[in-house]
Order: sequence, then C-alpha cells, then structure tokens
Amino acid sequence: MTDSTADTPNHPAGPWAIPVRRPLPGDDKPRSGTSFPRKVWKLLVAIKDGLALVFLLLFFVALFGILAGRPNASLPVSEGALLVELDGIVSEQPAEIDPFAALSGGANLKEVRVRDVVHALESAADDKRVTSVVLDLDRFLGGGQVSLAEIGSAIDKVRAKKKPVLAFATAYTTDSYQIASHASEIWADNVGGVAIAGPGGSRLYYKGLMDRLGVTAHIYRVGTFKSAVEPYLRSDQSPEAKEADLAYASALWENWLSDVKKARPAAKLDAYIAGTAAAVRAAGGDMSKASLDAGLIDKVGSRMAFNSRVAEISGAADDSRPWEYNAIPLANWVAANPPELKGSAIAVVPVVGEIVDGEAPNGLAGGQTVAEHILDAASDGGVKAIVLRVDSPGGSVLASEEIRQALLAAKAKKLPVVVSMANVAASGGYWVATPADRIFAEPETITGSIGVFGILPSFDQTLAKIGVNADGIATTPLSGQPDIFGGVNDEFNQLAQASVEDIYARFTGLVAKSRKQPIDKILPIAEGRVWAGGTARQIGLVDQFGGLPDALAAAAKLAKVEGDFHAKYFEDEPSEFSKMLASWSGAEEEAATGPRGWFGIAAMNRQLAERRLLQDLSMMTAAGSIQAACLDCRAYLPATPRPGQGEAKGWLATLAMLLK
Repeated sequence: MTDSTADTPNHPAGPWAIPVRRPLPGDDKPRSGTSFPRKVWKLLVAIKDGLALVFLLLFFVALFGILAGRPNASLPVSEGALLVELDGIVSEQPAEIDPFAALSGGANLKEVRVRDVVHALESAADDKRVTSVVLDLDRFLGGGQVSLAEIGSAIDKVRAKKKPVLAFATAYTTDSYQIASHASEIWADNVGGVAIAGPGGSRLYYKGLMDRLGVTAHIYRVGTFKSAVEPYLRSDQSPEAKEADLAYASALWENWLSDVKKARPAAKLDAYIAGTAAAVRAAGGDMSKASLDAGLIDKVGSRMAFNSRVAEISGAADDSRPWEYNAIPLANWVAANPPELKGSAIAVVPVVGEIVDGEAPNGLAGGQTVAEHILDAASDGGVKAIVLRVDSPGGSVLASEEIRQALLAAKAKKLPVVVSMANVAASGGYWVATPADRIFAEPETITGSIGVFGILPSFDQTLAKIGVNADGIATTPLSGQPDIFGGVNDEFNQLAQASVEDIYARFTGLVAKSRKQPIDKILPIAEGRVWAGGTARQIGLVDQFGGLPDALAAAAKLAKVEGDFHAKYFEDEPSEFSKMLASWSGAEEEAATGPRGWFGIAAMNRQLAERRLLQDLSMMTAAGSIQAACLDCRAYLPATPRPGQGEAKGWLATLAMLLK
C-alpha cells in the first residue's frame, strides 16, 4: 500500500506530519463557509454595536455641551463694563425649547429673562467691579411695556450711582428706544437712527373667506366687547372692539411717552414722531442725522467707534486692540451674583403665557403644572405667603379654575395671597387673580377682558360645494352632535351657549365677590372689555400700582413677617438638556445674525405677525375648551413660538377634539 503523502513535494517527514488533501472533482465550485442565519445574526450584532457606539458618542457630546453651556460664575475681567446684550426678546419666563422642533430645525427666538436683567443692573449699581454698563440693543425685538419700564428703572439706579450707561443699536424702534432713553449716552450707526411707531395696527378678519369656502363658525360667547372671536364672525372690527382697543392703546402710548420724556427731557420727541419722514428729508435723507438733530441720540458712529468709547471708560482688553473693551457678559454676572436669600421666604409662582389644560412646559401656563407649584409652596413650612406673578392673556377656563382652586387651598392654610400683574393679566389671567387678598398692577398692564367664548366650525356647506352630502339617523336631539359634516343643530347650539353663559355668570360672580362689589357694578365693566392698568385701578379691578417688589412687601406685611424676606420661586427651571438644545438648535446663531436696522426689524416683526396669524387660524380647532382669553392682548406680547399645549378637558373640549 502506498503512502498518500509520499509523492507530495516537500512534505514534512515524521509521525506528526500533516496530510495534505488532494483536490477532488467539483472543488472549483464556490462553497459557503457560513450559514445565512449566522450572517443575519452577525449583521444584527454589528448594527447593535454601531448604535451603542453612536449613543455613547452622543452622550459624551451632550455632556460636554451641558458643561460648556453653563454660565461661568467666574468673571472674565476683574473690572469692566457689564454687557447687557438683549438679542431677541425679554420675557417673564423664557419658553422651554421643544426638542423635536429644535432637532428638526424649527424656528427659535432667543429669550432673556426680565428679572435676570433687572437684578444684574441693580446689583451692578453698587459693585465697584462694574465701571460702566453697555446696552447692546442692535438685535432687540422687544417685550411687554411693563418689562421695558422695569429695565428702565433699573438703569436709572445705575445712573444714580454716577456710572455711565451707554446704548448702541444700528437703529431704534419703539421698544428698544424705551430702554435706550434711560442711558447716559445713546449711539446709533450712521446708516440707522430712530423710528418710533407706537401701538396700533391691523389684524385679519376671515368671515369673507369662510363664507366663500362654506365654513361655518359656530360661536358661543358672552360680552359685547369679547372681540377674540370677531375675526371669524365679521369682516371688520366692531365699533365696540375699536372703542376698547383705542382706549387702552392710547393709555399705553401716553405711558410710553411719559417714561421716555422723563428719561430724556431735552429730546424733541413729539415733533419727531409727528413728522419723522419730514425730519429725515430735512436731514438730506439721513435718519441718523435727523435723530441726532432732534436730540433722540447723542452720537453717530460705528460699532467699532462705540466700543472704543467704552474702552476709554472701562479699559481695553488688549492695548493693541483699543476697540475691544473689558466686558462682563450678563450671563456671567448673573451666575456670579445670585440674589440674596435673607429672612423669610415669600413664594413666587409665575403664570406666564397662554393658560392651557393639563401639564405644560415653561412658556405656557399649564393648569395642573401651576396648581402643583402653588400646592408645593403651600406645603413648604418656610413659606409665609404666596405671590402669583401673572403675565398671561388667559386661555382655558378649566385650567384657570384649577389654578384658582389651588390658591383657595393655600388660603385655607392661612397663607396670604397677593397677585402681581406684569404686562398682561386678562381674561383667564384675571380669573386666577380673583382669590387674591391684594392685586398689584402697573399703569402699563393690560387687564380685564372679563368674558368667555367657545368656537366650533362645521363644513357641511363646504362639502356641498363639491357635491358631498352627509345623512344619517338620530335617536336623540344630540346624537352625533356637533356634526361637523352634516351641520350643528339648534339643540347643540342652545346647550353650548347656555354653558358659556353659565361660566360667564360664574366669572362675573367671582369678580364681584373678590372685589367686594355688587354684581350690578361689575357687569358694566365686564362684557369682555380690556382695560389699561391705570383705568383698571380707577374702576376697582386692581388695588394699587406697583411691581413685584411691592407685591412681595405687601405679602410679607399680610403675613406679619418681621425683618428681612426674600422671593422663593416655584417654577420649572429649564433643563440642562433644554439649554443645550437652545445653543445647538440655532437660537444663539439666529440672534447673532438677526435683523439690524429699522427696516430689518420691521421685516422680523412681519414674521412675528405671521405667527399671530397662525394662532388665529388654529383657534377654531385648537381652542380645546371654553376659553377666557384675550386675543387682542397677544399683540402686546412677543409672538414667540410656544411648546405644545396640554391635553384638553371638559365636555366642550372633548367635542372640539372630534374636529381634529
């Protein structure tokens, strides 16, 4: 027998030799060394490992973003100019960034918290590290008039300590000039100037379009002046609504003029506002020169020239670059100088934004969310009283009532309740104020609008236009109602109107009881009419003028607090993740590349008006429940995109949900 390996070339000899198999017929065909299921399994494992690696990478990137995005409590210079850079808008409570909107590239608008600006200015007034204050208003898009007045008063405190306050913008509009007027030096770029518009403007009315499309708006309301539903009911503004709007807009305008004239008495303000175009023509078409001639600004120059001027006062960061001054950013200063927490705690619970059902993030006042904050404050043994800080045009009646009930629970525990109204406290914003022992407002506050409404559309006529009809059976008068395809019947309309009238009676009854007035005196000032704070005080809807500090002092007095006290806020702080998204989503970048000059800001205001248009169009289907809301009041608040609303409740809300 021959050895099979004997004729194999160079085969190793010995007992441990490894035999080499000769090729067999058919070995040239491809062979699979791994089964198909095994290949699938390996693919799945690879995908799993890849996803784990991606998520781990995202985790560390997010962690870095969170740590890097936190305001640094250390100051970049030992002394210098406090830089108050107001890009975007100022608000009582900046809205939480919607992660889905942020990640999908949704629009973002930077918001700066008013109390941070005010505290920074007031603390800087007595601090030697701050040698001047810079107000960068180049990309400022505005805020409520009360907020602007509060910032102006804080600037006055800085100037009272003989510290220079310098303002710069390419161009100033109504809101930015109200702040700038309090500065010791106002600068404008030579391609800018001042253009004051004042309150007022038009809004859209959709009745003609709805008639053409065959859409029927079933409106249930109480209040002659309840103009929130007029865009769906009329093709123009009613005389009653126009009368009310003009009254409170004129009051706000007078307050604006008074504030600015007091801050800048030498300026030829009235003449410039009355004939801005003529003044610019007289200056050869140069708005900055016209503004300078009228005494509205002090200097015309570029940003580099302005920065060099600040460097003369507060020092240059680098002698070789004299246009870069020693700056202390607002965020750093706020982080390094938190408010003192001396003495007893007075709870402050913000009610900011539209009042909606259920839970809601910052920027909206969720009934359940705010109620829980109030109950948390009432359960806190260190809290001596509660101040409700309201900046809301109202919204859901049910959510407003949920907040009111929480306040009643706090009062049952013998805690005084004081309401501090900010820019707007109307409709539902006034409903939540009714349990207060005392109500504070400013002359610029917009309040009242004591009225309610509900709105449901139907599309039976729309469908008929394209040859589609609805038909069916009914076992009761309310079967299938509201029938958005076949039409809403009289039985449902009567029931809905009765419900709205009942809630209106409750609303006016609450106001009469809280104001200790007979109902006959409340009814004439209700009817959905909106009032400016000055008039509201005269007719008894508020007790006295004053801001949040005054409300805190009153609450401490009612609680018989002796000695020091401090505000303890009960609100949801923006998460670190939200702050990171604010940075990543483009809010900072948008602010840095935002509009400059009066024409650019006017264009941005047009975009904000478009957001109000979307609010109008969504109201018919997104109202969710019977509303105590002031639609007109929203024009006096920045039209910022807000997070998704809470879940609607109530029988009318449930019916409205059928429309979606």
